Amino acid sequence: MTIEEIIKPENLVAGRPALMNATPMHYCPGCSHGVVHKLIAEVIEEMGMEEKTIGISPVGCAVFIYNYLDIDWQEAAHGRAPAVATGIKRLWPDCLVFTYQGDGDLACIGTAETIHALNRGENITIVFINNAIYGMTGGQMAPTTLTGMKTSTCPYGRDTELHRYPLKITELAAQLEGTAYVTRQSVQSVPAIRKAKKAIRKAFENSMAGKGSNLVEIVSTCSSGWKMTPEASNRWMEEQMFPYYPLGDLKDKE
Repeated sequence: MTIEEIIKPENLVAGRPALMNATPMHYCPGCSHGVVHKLIAEVIEEMGMEEKTIGISPVGCAVFIYNYLDIDWQEAAHGRAPAVATGIKRLWPDCLVFTYQGDGDLACIGTAETIHALNRGENITIVFINNAIYGMTGGQMAPTTLTGMKTSTCPYGRDTELHRYPLKITELAAQLEGTAYVTRQSVQSVPAIRKAKKAIRKAFENSMAGKGSNLVEIVSTCSSGWKMTPEASNRWMEEQMFPYYPLGDLKDKE
């Protein structure tokens, strides 16, 4: 087979989505962020919403997401993305509006904004990357850090007598009247990636249909913060995080 035959469109197995810029990513090897970026870009393109999507970028590892996805972006102060998204969606209800937040941004400094936006039923989607640690700022304990899990601020492991308990904010969201779709997914394998993409598509469609607020949690890895190889991180996530943060839909009003 010649190189010309290999690169024909009909022979293309995978490629960069049209909405993804050809910008080298700053994420660590094995990081889940890049995969989720690709899924979001694919869903927006498939929905035909390229010109009517506004993303709210966070403070944290994904602060530079606007470098990679060629849509309109608004950067928010730490934790305030749901509040910013609320204002944007109310001003431009015909736009697809979503936030992209890590566990520190969403479940710690942004807890109030997250809970109240979801409870109000704002027609937005929150994409929540949960790697159970502060990845960008030094690997500190996060609200979602597992019991016994070691971080730079709990080097002997999270102790429930001292630090209390990991926060299952997605379970809280599922109890709120305003939420339409609440789900927890992952992206460590091809089947998982396919399920995550379907979940993102459903959440975005709900947002556009005016059905209420949507939360898509992606249980993720942080090889650098966990001090593991990418392969070991995926294995640890499956063995340790999935039992505490089980995958699947938690709420679907349909």
